[in-house]
Amino acid sequence: MDGVVLQALSLFSSQRPPSVDFSGFRKPLVTGSVGAFGTARMLFSDRDAIFADESSLEQALNSHNDIDGAFLISASGSKHAPGIAKILQKRKIPCILLTCNPQAQASSLVSRTYVFPKQAEPYSYNTSTYLGMILSKTRENPKKILEHIRKLKIPQDLASYDAFFLMVPENFGLIREMLLIKFDELFGPRVSGRAFTFEQAKHAKTIVQSEKELFISFGEKDKLFGSKRLHIPLPRNAGYAAMMAVGYYVAGKIQSQHPPYFKEGIEEYCRRASKIFGEKIEPIVG
Repeated sequence: MDGVVLQALSLFSSQRPPSVDFSGFRKPLVTGSVGAFGTARMLFSDRDAIFADESSLEQALNSHNDIDGAFLISASGSKHAPGIAKILQKRKIPCILLTCNPQAQASSLVSRTYVFPKQAEPYSYNTSTYLGMILSKTRENPKKILEHIRKLKIPQDLASYDAFFLMVPENFGLIREMLLIKFDELFGPRVSGRAFTFEQAKHAKTIVQSEKELFISFGEKDKLFGSKRLHIPLPRNAGYAAMMAVGYYVAGKIQSQHPPYFKEGIEEYCRRASKIFGEKIEPIVG
């Protein structure tokens, strides 16, 4: 995955994502599934917005009568996205779709669609997809993020750890969910990944300890926790795009030093997922 991060940053260094008016609605509903939901929360962290995924959408709509529009985040514009779009359409709520698929199924059900650049990646990586959307909001310089990452010094003994305790600055608290999702996808039950802000880490997270857990601190240096520590600096004036790229890059380095769990399981998973969602899902998404 570390290579995919570098490729994504190279893509956006030459092809900037579209500019989106995120302030078009007074009280927007912002919705998406899994990684898209985490992205949605980061995109609208500075707005008075209602957040919901496919499971909580109806409850959110029934609980708030002042929603005047919606943003639907979906890399593929398929799976749960068309169903969500139909619910919003039925309630006459104008919806803007952010996707990476020019042929997105949900596109015909919304008021406007923004299509973001993407690269071919293994299914579920969703690195260029969501990174492009975040860059459209933060307007960070992908070239500078790329230069910073290439200078990082990553140890070669990561395979000696089977647990990783990730700490992020308080202003990047929303990235925790994205990092946990990535550990789930890359390692499943084989390698443990936990993620907290520095302040959250102070609250009974280290009662049970292991010599095979590495404490990785992003941005700030960890001076309190763990006997095995790794500090990963962030670029100056880093935003969520830099935090996501650096975090995913480190996850990729951990992946590259462990057995290829993801590679061994992705084809069989795609066969199962194709049946679940009723559409063909390939191991590589173009």
